[in-house]
Amino acid sequence: MPFLLVNKPVGWTSHDVVAKLRGILREKKIGHAGTLDPFAMGLLIVGVGREATKRLDEFKRLEKEYEVAMKFGFVSDSYDCDGVIAPHPLARPVAKEELEKILPKYRGVIEQVPPMFSAKKVGGKKLYELARQGAEIERRPQTVTIFELEILECAPDSARLRVVCSSGTYIRSLVHDIGQDLGAGAYAAALVRTRIGPYRLSEAKTIEQISRPLSE
Repeated sequence: MPFLLVNKPVGWTSHDVVAKLRGILREKKIGHAGTLDPFAMGLLIVGVGREATKRLDEFKRLEKEYEVAMKFGFVSDSYDCDGVIAPHPLARPVAKEELEKILPKYRGVIEQVPPMFSAKKVGGKKLYELARQGAEIERRPQTVTIFELEILECAPDSARLRVVCSSGTYIRSLVHDIGQDLGAGAYAAALVRTRIGPYRLSEAKTIEQISRPLSE
């Protein structure tokens, strides 16, 4: 059992999953390959044992696939539903044609500014620690690649997108930036990671499924 494909539930941090598995599997050396935000659910690759945890970087470099639900007409300080949400001053219904017109700008190699509420470090401190203190500091844009970006559903007040992207991409930032370009605002209302490289969410097990055989 060197690697596990885990379906992380909404409300859990990636560290919560690791801590729970340490107790279930009675193994201290456990780590994960790529953080999922608490509001997100989906595929988390977990390494069990010393040798497996040494190899986790191999998975971190793989492309990721997500499905994200975005809500128009609002902004969030964390760019997602866990932040402080406020109406956008120019909130209005968004037509699918408008969204389709903007998306090509976000395909290919793009630059993203990491959200303040993120684990990225600046000057040795994590950005979310500074954000909780009320600080807003300048963040350097980082280069990421959006391989695929398509609309799965669209309504006047919301949309659902499928995104295939490089490691290090912030889907929350992508949604926020699209909302700013539309002039109507947007935040990520829900997020599911469906794939990491060749590994799919459909192959993953819940925490309950992993613990069940050990308790029987």
